[in-house]
Amino acid sequence: MERWATFDCYGTLIDWNGGIRAELARVFGENAAERLLARYHELEPQIEREDPSRSYRVVLREALRRLGAEEGVELSHPDALARSLPGWPPFPEAPGALGELRVRGWRLAILSNTDPDLLAASIHEIGVPVDLRVVASELGSYKPAHAHWEHFFAESGADREHHVHVAASHFHDIVPASELGLRSVWINRLGETRIEPRPARELRDLTQLPEVLDELVPA
Repeated sequence: MERWATFDCYGTLIDWNGGIRAELARVFGENAAERLLARYHELEPQIEREDPSRSYRVVLREALRRLGAEEGVELSHPDALARSLPGWPPFPEAPGALGELRVRGWRLAILSNTDPDLLAASIHEIGVPVDLRVVASELGSYKPAHAHWEHFFAESGADREHHVHVAASHFHDIVPASELGLRSVWINRLGETRIEPRPARELRDLTQLPEVLDELVPA
């Protein structure tokens, strides 16, 4: 029976906070970057809920526009976040962890709140192929809604007992995975306080992920 690991991308494999913060610092100045990053985290899910049919590129543009309006700044390049995304780096251990999972026979999928071309650029940065990609702009749905997982199971034919979801966002990924009765591993990079629902495992990064997934779903 095939073993499947599904991943969120941004925040889990790609340094989402670092990428956004760097661009906010470039646009608004270093002194405002940390404050605006926190505000961005409030705006993005709000914009996604307002119109799930929006592409992620449009979500990024709208979030930056609203930040600019709040700051009284007229933006010369409203697409700056989307233009910067293909260069956001993977976390240092991500390529090795994914490569090791492939060696161990795991099939890999990414379920992401993004667009196909943006995700393709990030997978290129990671340098490890994946077997299936599910993106918000093709579904007209953003996590934490369940459509990403429903589409994944329909497309892959994966057995739920031989599947684990891996993600850094408790809100976007761990909560819906729990609602669907799925095993999950929370990559708690920010050292957040443990909250309900609990994942099957909690890790600080991906370094030990291959061993943990093999424990959860033995070959």
